[in-house]
Amino acid sequence: MPSSYSSDLKLEIMTTGEKAGQWGTITNTNLNILAQASSGVLSKTMVATAPYDTALAVSDGATSEGKNLYIKLAGTLGANSTVTMAAAGARVFILEDTTNRTTAEFTINVLTSGSGTSVPLAPGSTSLFYSDGTNTTLGAILQKGTITINSASTTAYTAVNGDQVLVSTTSNAVTITLPASPSTGDEVTVMDISATGGFASNNCTVARNGQPIQGAASNFTMNVNNQSITFMYTDATKGWLLKSTNQ
Repeated sequence: MPSSYSSDLKLEIMTTGEKAGQWGTITNTNLNILAQASSGVLSKTMVATAPYDTALAVSDGATSEGKNLYIKLAGTLGANSTVTMAAAGARVFILEDTTNRTTAEFTINVLTSGSGTSVPLAPGSTSLFYSDGTNTTLGAILQKGTITINSASTTAYTAVNGDQVLVSTTSNAVTITLPASPSTGDEVTVMDISATGGFASNNCTVARNGQPIQGAASNFTMNVNNQSITFMYTDATKGWLLKSTNQ
């Protein structure tokens, strides 16, 4: 019987009597793969041209990018982008976002290759993901990041779970749309950082995106200078509640 490969890290599983004279080399490769999975760090520059899909390979019997535990995403995004993990077995991995998303506030979605669901990566965050080989799940946000919305260039932004949105309305009013299809415990923070004017002069509207805010089917207006609110999703009845506010 020839060698086979494990479903998760694609380690080469040798059969007795096979691979004569190659056991040392194959074993060393397997150990290097295990080192990647337990402590490997990869700096990966995002693809800057269409179709903007950055793939992380999980190859049979070899070290490969997708086997690293910690992956640091870098580069300048040219459009909404996807990080695709190969459809192998179950995997846990950490993504750190250090990309420049430019003034367009492009998104990064994390996907397991195939028909699985994708999960957004909050700007500037460090997040733990789990893949069962088909679907990707956000396990935890280890370190929240921030995204700055300057109304001189951007007046609308759709937030993702874990976002800390710093908003300047010095030039214009801004609308921040809460995430679609939220889960209980999801959080979004919106904060006024306007150098002049601010939310009292140009309001920041927090759009509910189909879910209630404090039990009401209406958007929420932030209209106090230096205001900061963390919205936390509870359920379909109460929707987003104000977890914390400085006003």
